[in-house]
Amino acid sequence: MNDVSSRPVLDYWCELQCPDCHRALGDLDALRERYGERLEIRLRHFPLEKHKYAYAAAQAAEEAYAQGAGDAYAAAVLARNAELASRGEELLLEVAREMGLDAGEFEGALIDGRHLLIVDADQAEGKAIGVKGTPTYVIGGQRLDGGKSQEGLRARIEEIADGLLGGRA
Repeated sequence: MNDVSSRPVLDYWCELQCPDCHRALGDLDALRERYGERLEIRLRHFPLEKHKYAYAAAQAAEEAYAQGAGDAYAAAVLARNAELASRGEELLLEVAREMGLDAGEFEGALIDGRHLLIVDADQAEGKAIGVKGTPTYVIGGQRLDGGKSQEGLRARIEEIADGLLGGRA
């Protein structure tokens, strides 16, 4: 039986209006393909003040997780991050509808703030460990900053993950 509780975790601090996070999607997809269930990849929220709709997008992503489609929703919003800058919450609801999610629940979540604690906790934890920008990765106790460049990061993450998995790539 596969004990998922002992699998390594890759946390990535992300902001859904961030172009660098959009560029990182390819690496995350490759990591998911390479490791499958053996590596847990968790999106952690780190909305930046310079992006007007980042905080709302983080809350919307949490609503998508509540509806079982968080990773796909985050990827869909990241793919349209430039559009998010101009359309804001309208785009967040549109993406939910396009994915067949309950847009009414998204609208409610953005109004009542039911996911604020998760977003705030992620951001506070990120700040506490030295996250300054996005994307930032943490695996095996090591922080890797990807905001300036993604160059070589996936290889470094794979090296750490392989070590944590005992070389079982």
